[in-house]
Amino acid sequence: MGEHDANRRFAAEVTVEPDAIARARAHAMELGADPISAPVGAQCAVIAAASKALNIVEIGTGAGVSGLWLLHGSPRATLTTIDVEREHLGAARQAFGAAGVAPARARFISGRGADVLPRMNEASYDIVLIDADPEGVIEYVEHGLRLVRAGGTVLVPRVLAGGAVADPVRRDPITSAYRSLIQETQSSPAVIGALSITGEGLLQLTTVAAS
Repeated sequence: MGEHDANRRFAAEVTVEPDAIARARAHAMELGADPISAPVGAQCAVIAAASKALNIVEIGTGAGVSGLWLLHGSPRATLTTIDVEREHLGAARQAFGAAGVAPARARFISGRGADVLPRMNEASYDIVLIDADPEGVIEYVEHGLRLVRAGGTVLVPRVLAGGAVADPVRRDPITSAYRSLIQETQSSPAVIGALSITGEGLLQLTTVAAS
C-alpha cells in the first residue's frame, strides 16, 4: 500500500460519523445513491461551521448523507436539496426526521439541477454543494458561484474521478471536465480554491469579495 492510500485509509478509519448519518448512509447504499464519504462529509461540516452558514443548497441529495453532514456543521442553517430521484429525496426526508432536523430547516426540490438552479436567487447562499451529473459539473459550478454570496463557498466532491484526473492519459469528457475545472479555478482571481485528496476528493472554491 502506498503512502497516499495509507493516509486515505487512516482518514476514513479515524473519522467518526454521527449515528443518524451512519443510518442514512446505510439506507443510501441500499438505494444505490452513492453518498459522499465520511471524511469528505466531515470536511463539509467544518466548512459549514467555520462560515457560520445559514443558507445552503446542495445538488444531489445522496439520500440525506451530505445534507446531514452540512447541518451537523451548522445546526442553525436551512438546507435546500435538489435531486431528480424522488426516492432519494424521500429517503433524505426520512433521514432528516430521524436526526431531529425540524421540517422548516429543509426544503426538497425534485428536478434536474440544470433546470432548478437558474430560477434561484443569486448571491443568496453561504454554501452550494455540487454532487450530481458529472458531465455537467462546469455548468453547475458556474451556477453555484452565481448563487453564493461574496465570501461564500462552492463545494465539489468526487473531482478526482477515482484517480482518473491525475492520469494524463485519461481524456474522456468527464475526466477532462474535472481536470479543467480544477486547473482553471486554481488560477482564477475570482475565487480562493483548494483541492483536498481525502476520500474521493473535494474541491473548495470560496468567492472573493470585490474590492
